[in-house]
Amino acid sequence: MMRVLCTFSSFWSLVIILLHFSVSSLEFSSGENQNGFSRDDFPPNFIFGSGSSAYQVEGAVNEDGRTPSIWDTYTHSGKLPNKSNGDIAADQYHRYKEDVRLMVDTGLDAYRFSISWSRLMPNGRGPVNPKGLEYYNNLINELISHGIQAHVTLFHYDLPQALEDEYGGWLSRKIVKDFTAYADVCFKELGDRVSTWTTLNEANAFAIGAYDQGTFPPQRCSSPFGVNCSTGNSTTEPYIVTHNCLLAHASVARLYKNKYQAKQQGLIGFNLFGYGFSPGTNSTEDTTAALRANDFLLGWYARPFVFGDYPESMKRNVGSRLPSFTPYEAKLVKGSCDFFGVNHYASTNIKDYPESLLIQHRDFFF
Repeated sequence: MMRVLCTFSSFWSLVIILLHFSVSSLEFSSGENQNGFSRDDFPPNFIFGSGSSAYQVEGAVNEDGRTPSIWDTYTHSGKLPNKSNGDIAADQYHRYKEDVRLMVDTGLDAYRFSISWSRLMPNGRGPVNPKGLEYYNNLINELISHGIQAHVTLFHYDLPQALEDEYGGWLSRKIVKDFTAYADVCFKELGDRVSTWTTLNEANAFAIGAYDQGTFPPQRCSSPFGVNCSTGNSTTEPYIVTHNCLLAHASVARLYKNKYQAKQQGLIGFNLFGYGFSPGTNSTEDTTAALRANDFLLGWYARPFVFGDYPESMKRNVGSRLPSFTPYEAKLVKGSCDFFGVNHYASTNIKDYPESLLIQHRDFFF
């Protein structure tokens, strides 16, 4: 295992790096800003943008046919320390035109937002909510009319509560069929104006936060790894959820490439929560630990996309608790991304910490 040393440095990877940042203005075209940078310091096709998620910005949780997601259930239980919820949030459902004007004033080229599955398809499957579809059409049209690209995320943690109640959500292989049907509606109704599709946002953080630590809904975990959970198994469920996420992504990507991409000319991919890991010393042990940390955070998803299988270090350490791909599944997952994004937050140095193995089945560095 490994121990994280809290030091910070630069990290770059040969993937699309999705940077989270806050600035007062990106209007660099007229000259340098106060920090001495201009758009000329970036490649001509570099896209400046910002991102959000439906539950964090839309509000209107009980309006126009939307049904609860697992995040509504979680926040309304009062489990967040500040008792906050997304009932109103930034009220983008009603104020999207104001938000787009602010994007124009800021100088954005693109806006990445997620679709609320339970707003578009209140039962998680079946009939489409016309009011929900109208909202997303209006938002995309408003962006396009102001020269801002629409980059859409299909899933940003807010699973319809109906599917969680029916079969356990992402713990069940049934999610693959329902997620694919939901994506099909999105592609059909919105895809002619969408530049980039992200199937799942930071699925690694979702698997760990929701099924290992229990800090995200549906808040499943087990002692001694998670906190405040009444059910779950931290030693197995993160791996099951990840496997289903990979299969769901691959199914949706195949649908898009076979049915829509030639005409719509968009891209489809995936992004992950990312840290940069470097060995704390030049020792073989620390170097191996840093590689292992990368495998368990990024390689967990990246290696199946490139090679059709999980990293060897994961198979060795996790053993039978790690699901395996059938030959068909491996072929489906391998090469299913047009792009692979990393939301990079920080970088850390890693030191080997074999004593952590005394806690059986604790695989993650968190």
